[in-house]
Amino acid sequence: MRVLLTIPHYFNPQGSNAHGSLQTNPQPRIEGLTACLRSLYETFGTGQSYYAHDAEQSRVERQPANCYSRVELDVVICTTADFHLLDQLDQLRVPSALFRRESFSLEDPKWLGLGCHLVLKRQLGFYDYYGYFEDDLILRDGYFFQKLNWFNQHLGDEVVLQSNRFEVTQQGVPEKVYVDADFESISPLFADCPHDFSDKQRLSAQFLGQPLHFNRARNPHSGCFFLNARQMDYWTQQPHFMNFSRRFISGLETCATLGLMETFPVYKPAFENANFLEIQHRGDTLIQKWQEDNRFRYFSRRYSPRPPNPKSLG
Repeated sequence: MRVLLTIPHYFNPQGSNAHGSLQTNPQPRIEGLTACLRSLYETFGTGQSYYAHDAEQSRVERQPANCYSRVELDVVICTTADFHLLDQLDQLRVPSALFRRESFSLEDPKWLGLGCHLVLKRQLGFYDYYGYFEDDLILRDGYFFQKLNWFNQHLGDEVVLQSNRFEVTQQGVPEKVYVDADFESISPLFADCPHDFSDKQRLSAQFLGQPLHFNRARNPHSGCFFLNARQMDYWTQQPHFMNFSRRFISGLETCATLGLMETFPVYKPAFENANFLEIQHRGDTLIQKWQEDNRFRYFSRRYSPRPPNPKSLG
């Protein structure tokens, strides 16, 4: 299986401190991107083996392992100007061969994800799966893409399955918390949002002898998306692909989520089987924000049809 993943990456130490990419201290961002990249290659890379005993030679040799779930992975990190930390990854032993860099000219870096969309479109026909992945996410499920393939084989390419995003508390006894609140994306706050679907609210299937349930995502955002080749091709043919005239919350959420909402019914595993498909958000910043304010202003910004007006992508 061939997979192309695109990662928008930005860091500006002179920023507002509102996001991790706008802090004065680069070290947490370096460590986050390092964890992101290492998790991908530790989970899907070809360097997986076990020690096998060769009785005839009276020695132990390494043999390839996990052949059935192996993924041929290519990673493209999208940046703008010199606002990045890629030249500092060597200090944490992340070889530059693990990724390729694409640079884009943008007025507002929050729309850097549109460069990722362009990279994905340019590579149509060469991969089985196409993905978008924020640079502070960690993926450690070796059967992640097999699960996506299983889902679409059973329920069709007309629907998309998003992963449940979680954080782990950093103090005391570790606790996993799914942090994308189950808010209603078709509430008055999002009256014009294209994710206004009312049919097939729940899908079910059997997996390993157990029933699994998938709910129409009331909050489709996961900071990432993954489409098979047929779905990616279909999306790029829609008039709203890379259309700058709409926005969902902010540029960050728009690039990660809006295109899916406009094109497909989006599902997530029901919370009773949330870990069927999940992804980790590094740290526990979202947990802390929810604890500080259970209304969390992240959802107070309305869906807006106003254009973001980015410069040309080049």
